[in-house]
Amino acid sequence: MLTEPRRRAYLSAMQVVHWLPRAELPFAAPSRPELLLPQAPVEDVDFEIRPSAPAASDAPAVPQARAERPKIEIPRPGSTPKVAAKPAEAEEAAPAPRPAPVPPPRFALQLLRAGSCLLLVELATGQPFQSRDPSYLLLKDMLRAAGLPDAPQIIGEPVRWPLLVRGNMDQGPDAARDFVQGFIQARLEEAPCSVLWLIGLPALRHAASADAEAYYQVLKVAGLGDAWALPGLELLMDEPQRKADVWQAMRQLMARWKSVE
Repeated sequence: MLTEPRRRAYLSAMQVVHWLPRAELPFAAPSRPELLLPQAPVEDVDFEIRPSAPAASDAPAVPQARAERPKIEIPRPGSTPKVAAKPAEAEEAAPAPRPAPVPPPRFALQLLRAGSCLLLVELATGQPFQSRDPSYLLLKDMLRAAGLPDAPQIIGEPVRWPLLVRGNMDQGPDAARDFVQGFIQARLEEAPCSVLWLIGLPALRHAASADAEAYYQVLKVAGLGDAWALPGLELLMDEPQRKADVWQAMRQLMARWKSVE
């Protein structure tokens, strides 16, 4: 037996809109009374068939192209119309490129004490001084000529930069200068000095923020006092004519550390 929903589905599939059962169907919905009323008879209508008018031409009609209607966008409520950005505005909206990070400087410095002077010396090879190194022998000659002990005392381990191979710590030139100056200031608090010798370009840059133009001059460095700028030991050996300039400047400064003794 068919239930009423399935029966209606079958009738809808057969496109049957109105129907009346000949007998009472089980599980069927009650019949509607208006469907049981007798229907009026349909009158006969005569239809006259007339021949169609001849066509103007036997050529088949060509379909006309339908004109395209302009597409109009209707803004929806709550939406904002999109406006094309002007080139100038697009350039202003673009984020400014980040400056390229400055690579950390690379150097090795050794701090020594000779009498009343401190010496910050560039280690060209990055290794500590050895007793028979030509650069160390030249340094001993310079101290002997200055009237200072020619066996300087090595203070601490060499300062090597960068400190870390990896990591996010700032190791740029400014950080290197702060570190070197802080290291020297800590040694000056332990024992002051009359003149700080800065030997080599890295020592000049990171202790006094100076360059090669300051060679043979005495610089006033905040927190460090008087600093004497000198070329590196390797440069003095490669260019011996510079030793005359060192000796001339040394003669004018010897009174400063000799008076302390």
